[in-house]
Amino acid sequence: MQQDNPAGRVRDEDAFDTDALAAWLAPRTGIDQVAEVRQFRGGASNLTYLVRQPRPDGSTYDLVLRRPPSGRKAAGAHDMGREHDIQAALAPVFDHVARMVGHESDESVLGSPFYVMEQVPGTILRQDLPASWGEVDPAAVGLLCERALDVLVELHSVDVTQVPALAALGRGEGYVARQVRGWTTRLEGSRTDDTGDWSDVLGWIEEHQPADVAQVLIHNDYRFDNLVLDRGPDDPRVVAVLDWELATVGDPLMDLGSTLAYWVQADDDDMFQLFRRQPTNAPGMWTREELVRRYCERTGHAPSADDLAFYEVFGLFRLAVIAQQIWYRYVHGQTTNEAYAPLGQVVAYLEQRCRRLLAAR
Repeated sequence: MQQDNPAGRVRDEDAFDTDALAAWLAPRTGIDQVAEVRQFRGGASNLTYLVRQPRPDGSTYDLVLRRPPSGRKAAGAHDMGREHDIQAALAPVFDHVARMVGHESDESVLGSPFYVMEQVPGTILRQDLPASWGEVDPAAVGLLCERALDVLVELHSVDVTQVPALAALGRGEGYVARQVRGWTTRLEGSRTDDTGDWSDVLGWIEEHQPADVAQVLIHNDYRFDNLVLDRGPDDPRVVAVLDWELATVGDPLMDLGSTLAYWVQADDDDMFQLFRRQPTNAPGMWTREELVRRYCERTGHAPSADDLAFYEVFGLFRLAVIAQQIWYRYVHGQTTNEAYAPLGQVVAYLEQRCRRLLAAR
């Protein structure tokens, strides 16, 4: 059971036929029943469920099911088969992925495509360090940062040329430019009446985009609430990386930029603190500057100050577009999840944060 990552009642709009799921699982797990389905509250994109199957000894075989949200979706987004296949291909060369159980593309089974994997026992960090950890030594928090960085560097070191399914994700040079075009298009396709102008920020991004530094496997959503930890606060280790929806072959410094966008540190303003999703403000946590410096020391990358500004600003812009896409669905009644109600304000704040970063250069 994953601690500090509670699963609750399935929302009515996100429910599915559990008998149909049991029939689908039977030939894959050898168990033809589903004892319980719960829904994880973390995450704001794909829907994630805890599925428990009963064993004869009274224990349960715990699985995780992932499926896309309802409503309008960006082209190419929420591809369950792709997410499943990336993890299956990674497993022999990267220790930190869950075991895949299976993928289903036929929407008639549960009303949407989905995939199922084994649940990895451990702790997932959310907004704050778990109360069960008690008072944590800042040195242990720093060690947690170091080990999370170790796994990111390990991921970026995977030789994708030796894994055909991963190599096929690559589209060659020009990853940065494709990302700028793609996320700009997604913003335009998800505008609502309250969406800001963004033209000055987008103009700066277009003008200052650097060339790719490498072509490696990147996660594109690497943060503490997508990591499963074991061994507790004194010796934290990353046992699994979750949520591979955005993973691809691309520029590793763009991956670092996406991590920076979520890294809300202790001295950030009150508004940024309000939508902090991980405990990066805790005593002992690295600052964004420390994270960048240590990553570059480990990998040998040496981006200029201008390029570092680009990666951070683009990471914030991309995060704003992700929030805007979900906000679009909420505004148009395609989801009633009240957790999404503040996202319009989040987008507006990120727009202003981008401008402040550019003005401070």
